[in-house]
Amino acid sequence: MKNAIIAKIEAEQAERKQIPEIRIGDTVKVHVKVTEGNRQRIQVYEGLVIAQKRGGLNAAVTVRKISFGEGVERVFPLHSPLVEKIEVVRHGVVRRAKLYYLRALRGKAARIRERR
Repeated sequence: MKNAIIAKIEAEQAERKQIPEIRIGDTVKVHVKVTEGNRQRIQVYEGLVIAQKRGGLNAAVTVRKISFGEGVERVFPLHSPLVEKIEVVRHGVVRRAKLYYLRALRGKAARIRERR
């Protein structure tokens, strides 16, 4: 059970950032702030949402992409100040809450149908 003060602060913080509706199976572009020395730049990480953790300000998504033939997964906290914005590229149709089985699949076997 949450304290009323904590719930109020979380509600205020959640209003600050506009996050699109993300579902499992969607292909997303996550714009992440990367600090290199004293410079900051935006890096775009595009991949498939294979898992989602809800929980207000602690919400996060796991995004998987294939980089140079190697599968790379990264967990992005949705309300992190390092996440600049999230764009949904495609909506996929899946019947699972977690797509961990895609780790074992390669190439065309790992494709996901597109939602209309």
